[in-house]
Amino acid sequence: MRNFNYYNPTRILFGAGQIAGLAQHIPADSRVLVTHGGGSILQNGVWQEVEQALAGHWVSRFAGIEANPQYDTLLRAVEQARHEHCDFILAVGGGSVIDGSKFIAAALAYPGEPFDLLSGTPIRRALPLGCVPTLAATGSESNPHGVLCHAGLQARLPFSSPCLYPRFAVLDPCATFSLPPRQIGNGVVATFVHTLQQYLSLPHDTPLQSRQAEGLLLTLLEEGPKALANPLDYASRANLMWCASQARSGLLACGALQDDGLDVLGRQLSLLYHLDHAQSMALLLPALLSEREPTHLAKQLQYAERVWGLQGSSEQRIVAAIAATEGFFRRMGVATRLSAHGLDAEAVDEVLTQLQRRDASGESPAIDLPACARLLLRAL
Repeated sequence: MRNFNYYNPTRILFGAGQIAGLAQHIPADSRVLVTHGGGSILQNGVWQEVEQALAGHWVSRFAGIEANPQYDTLLRAVEQARHEHCDFILAVGGGSVIDGSKFIAAALAYPGEPFDLLSGTPIRRALPLGCVPTLAATGSESNPHGVLCHAGLQARLPFSSPCLYPRFAVLDPCATFSLPPRQIGNGVVATFVHTLQQYLSLPHDTPLQSRQAEGLLLTLLEEGPKALANPLDYASRANLMWCASQARSGLLACGALQDDGLDVLGRQLSLLYHLDHAQSMALLLPALLSEREPTHLAKQLQYAERVWGLQGSSEQRIVAAIAATEGFFRRMGVATRLSAHGLDAEAVDEVLTQLQRRDASGESPAIDLPACARLLLRAL
């Protein structure tokens, strides 16, 4: 096991009715900027709960953060917050809203050009941030990472800093009840992929982390179909929400060298073809499992045996585990082939051109351009 320094200061307020108490964790004299996406929180009752909870606070609301948050949109939020002297950010929405709000919090505390924070300048300060997730998927509510889109550069740009950990996250499973089936499936698949990425990166002397990851994967296999079949099943929605938060809290990654090469490629697919993050990752993960078989043989065999209960020769188990993974994604309503999205070999060339132009593959030496090409061709 590698040395590690684990720190996670986010307070989790979990369960039905917890939104009512969020004001206890925001200073009474704060001027709060509430950020959200479209109008869903106005229709499903979440905004009304937040508004009631913040009855004693000064509040400004910024709407319209996109599913892939746009840099220009976030700059408008920064301008609004500065004009109204906001000093606390409350993000209400999915991972994209939370990611975008992290950037808003950092930009408001930075005296220079906000783009500096995406191009090498460390993020050393940020306004305090809290969040109310309405989608269980990325785990952004309890980690210090984010990603946004820059239309001018045709790029999705990641950022990270310890000061971007939310101060608190209110995880009320009831806030996810109104999600359409696509978003339920996306959330389960995104959590599964993020967990499996870390699982495959774990060395063999990390049995606890491996078992934690396996527990998450098995729970997702059990609870994901239940949530699709009955979106109002509180127990399944609660379990999925906690899985999503745990998958990206940093705990699974302890003692391992992390590889984000798949995320780099997935970001390019999402940007070019307006795919949801989970849709891109569902295309790429089965291909990655096939691509990396020689270097991750023991871990993939462990995955096949412990998660899927498979027996047989090494080759049989790995092939069957990959097929089972694809089958689960499809069962959750998420396609595993580019052709299902109307994409063909021309899309492969376009993605590779974009990767080369941006040198995006340089973010992870483990997946170079030839390997990216092989993954995309496998995903056709």
